Formats: sequence, C-alpha cells, structure tokens
Amino acid sequence: MPEPLLRNLIVVLGDQLAPDSTALAHMDPRQDLVWMAEVPAESLHPLSHRVRSAFFLSSMRHFAKEQHAQGRKVRYLRLGTHPYPSLAAALEAELATLRPQRVIALEAGEWRLEQDLGSVCQRAGIPLEWREDSYFLCSKREFSQWARGKKKYLMESFYRWMRNRHRILLEGPNQPVGGRWNFDTDNRRGPDAQLLAALRPPLSFSPDQLTQEVLADLAQELPQLPGNTDHFDWPVTPAEAQAALADFIANRLPLFGRYQDAMLPGEPWLFHARISAALNVKLLHPQEVIQQAVQAYQLGQAPLGAVEGFIRQILGWREYVRGIYWQEMPGLVDSNALQALKPLPPLYWTGQTQMRCLQETVGQVLRFGYAHHIQRLMVTGLFALLYGVRPQEVHHWYLGFFVDAVEWVEAPNTLGMSQYADGGKLASKPYVASGRYLERMSTYCQDCPFQPGLRSGPTACPFTVLYWDFLARHAEHFAHHPRVALQWKNLERLQENERLSIAQQAQEIRTALAEGKL
Repeated sequence: MPEPLLRNLIVVLGDQLAPDSTALAHMDPRQDLVWMAEVPAESLHPLSHRVRSAFFLSSMRHFAKEQHAQGRKVRYLRLGTHPYPSLAAALEAELATLRPQRVIALEAGEWRLEQDLGSVCQRAGIPLEWREDSYFLCSKREFSQWARGKKKYLMESFYRWMRNRHRILLEGPNQPVGGRWNFDTDNRRGPDAQLLAALRPPLSFSPDQLTQEVLADLAQELPQLPGNTDHFDWPVTPAEAQAALADFIANRLPLFGRYQDAMLPGEPWLFHARISAALNVKLLHPQEVIQQAVQAYQLGQAPLGAVEGFIRQILGWREYVRGIYWQEMPGLVDSNALQALKPLPPLYWTGQTQMRCLQETVGQVLRFGYAHHIQRLMVTGLFALLYGVRPQEVHHWYLGFFVDAVEWVEAPNTLGMSQYADGGKLASKPYVASGRYLERMSTYCQDCPFQPGLRSGPTACPFTVLYWDFLARHAEHFAHHPRVALQWKNLERLQENERLSIAQQAQEIRTALAEGKL
C-alpha cells in the first residue's frame, strides 16, 4: 500500500506545551505530524540565561516524549543535530521536504515568530491555519472588544470586567466577596519576624535524565550562554507543575499577600508561587490555578487578601498585559517615550557592585534565572529607569535572563510598567522611588555602604541620587501629572546649589558604573 499523504504539519513552539492544545485537536496519527525544533537563535537573540534555555528545551523534550507515548508521530529536531540557525530556516527546509497539505499552528506568543511562520508558509505556498490558544482566559478578539473606544487602558477596570465574566470571588453581579475588589493596600508588608519564622523551602524538582541531557547539550552547543545550571530546579512536566501549584497553595499562599512585595537576601522564593514559567509554556491552565486558590479561601486555608492578590496577578495582570502586547505591536518594542539612551551597566551581567540590593538581586538572577516581581520592578527595573538605560536593552535583558520570559508578557511589563517607554499606555505613571523604598521593603540596606536617606554626598545611595536627578531631568514632562505631581512638587524644595550637586554626582555614578567601579 502507498504511504498516506502528510495532511497536516502541526508546528508546536516552546511555549505551547499544553497536552490538550487546540493545535492537536482532531489530529490523525496516520496523516498528521507534530513538528518541533530546537534552534540556536532562540537562545542567542537575545542572549538567553542558561537556565531559561534549559527549562524550555527540557519542557519541549518531555512534551515530545509524551506525544510519542500517545501514539502520535513527532518530528523533533534536537540542538546540534541539524544545520538550521533559526526556527524560520528550519521550517522552510522541512516544508520543502515534507510538503504537507497544510500547516497548523497555535497563535504565537511573540509577534516576530508569528510573522516568521506566516512568511515561511506563504513562500512555500502551503496554507497556514492559526488556532486560538485556549490557555488564556481572554482572547485577542475579546480584549480588542474591551479596549475599543478607550483612550487609556486601565488594569483595574479590565480586572473587574474579568472577575464578572468568569464569576470569580463574587457574591453577585458587581458584588465582590468581602465588599472590595482589591486588597493591594493590605499586601505591602516588609520583612519582619513573622516572615522569617514562617519561611518554608518550595518543593524541589531534581533534573531527570532527559533534563540532564539538555544541560549537557547546552554546554556543548551553546557554551557562551550566561548564568549556570548548577541550581536548575524547575517543573518541566504537567505533573510536576501540578505538584508545584499544590505546594504553593498549601504552604505559601496564606502569607503570599502580606509579603508579596518583601525582599530578603538569600531568600529568592519567599512566599511566591514559582509557577509562572509553567503557566507561560502551558504546563498549567490559569483556570485550574484560580480554582485552587478560590477553594483554599472557601475552605478557610488562606485569607481573602492573599487569594485576591494572587488571582489579580493571574486573571487580571497576566491577561491584561497579553492583550496590550497584541494591541500595541509591533511598535511597542521600539518605544522610548523618555528618550533614554544609555547602555546597560556591566553589573547586570556580572552582579559585581557595591550596592547590596543590586548585588543580591542580579546575583540571584544569575544563579536561578529568577527574581520576583518587586525585585524586577523596584530593583533592577527601577535602577535602569533612573540611570537612563535605553529601554530596548532592558527589554532584551529581561527577555533573555528570566526563566518565565515570553515576549507577550515580558515586553509590556518591561517597556510599559518598568521603563515607562510606552508613555503611559500600560501604567499611567512611572514607578520611581528613592532608596527609602528599598529600605522599607527589604533588609538589603542593612549591610550596604550607602545610606538611602541621603541624596548627595559620598555615602548617598545611588538610587536616591539618581531618583532626584530623574525628577529634575523630567520635571517638564511630569510636574503636572495627576498621579505623580506631588513627587515633582518636592523637587521645588531643593536649592539650586543642591540640584547642581545632585546632577554632578549622578553623572559621576553613571561614569563609575559604566566602568564597573561602583
């Protein structure tokens, strides 16, 4: 009998590893083929942390192994076994050989990849069918409908709309449980004795044989990747992701709300869930995450403030930034509203600095490929904003260095929330603060040679110096901004000689950091 024609080539990308993906719906093993490829470009542009690459490749290989076990045909191109530098090059060559009747792909998580896949299929003359990703709770179309006619996006408005749509923590229409939509003001406690007493290490996931093979392949094929994999400890299968979620719900969710913004040297995880990477490659469905958190509240296992704060990140912020990403691309990644042009200081690659907060946070990122949201926003992100780094360099660093980074979630957070490069489309104000914020929310300042309360002088905290310099440099832009005008009002209290002193010291700080001397 003649070999059956290849009907569908089903392209599965590294962040599309759901076992029940809509791309796999109605697949016929006799006629269809799952196609996956590991390519150097996805680890080199931008340069990726070794742990990030290992997480994606290990999760992909485990997914492919499970597809084989289910009797599906999989063509999987491993790193180092083919000559193709990029996903587009690999797919173009494979289409010429395989000649499927159709290509099926789940909507991509990155605008560039979506364009690349479309162009390759168009050149090959093969129809491409895009399928909607069911692992989001708001489709691109639904977000566009919500955003239509709005001059500004407001996350709180979107979040309430999503709570009502999905009937999460409601007593009735527009009636939130507890009488409040948002408990954020209750969830800003810094480190204290209760935090230290309650800390428990998260569930651990030792690399299995397949993951160890990935680590060896990366060492062989991409030795230039930064970071190391000595501490690789991430869930790479749906079963492991479920275990990580259960561990968080039982052991860290109750205090997550209270301490979600706290920072402590030597404690990278604190009460955070550590499931964002699993969510972003579709090892977990956000609906099941939300359901388990709600159930913990209903059973009296976690307080409402903690549960609401956690759900707001999943149902609200995560879906919100994805919607904005697709609304604003491709221009979003080129935005630079504040005209920041300086290169990223070397400390972001080495962790070598006298500033304890950056030393600790960047060092943690180099070890684990992870930092929680306040370390990202108010340590590494804030410093880059105050320093005046070109936003695209910050974007590439975050996209490459964090294990959970996929562009749809990373770019809006970095360029919008962190760097204000989008001019306020995502977040209505720049998130700027002096070293006093870090003193309040962490213990970093206790062992640091700089004093957060000083804005000039040899022991003044560089965050504080650069904060006042930022206010002065952008006074015209923000002095009448309704949400931050008070910060700029404080600038008027400074005498001209102090302003000049701050500006001079800020320049000295930038010079020293550029030379790796601070």
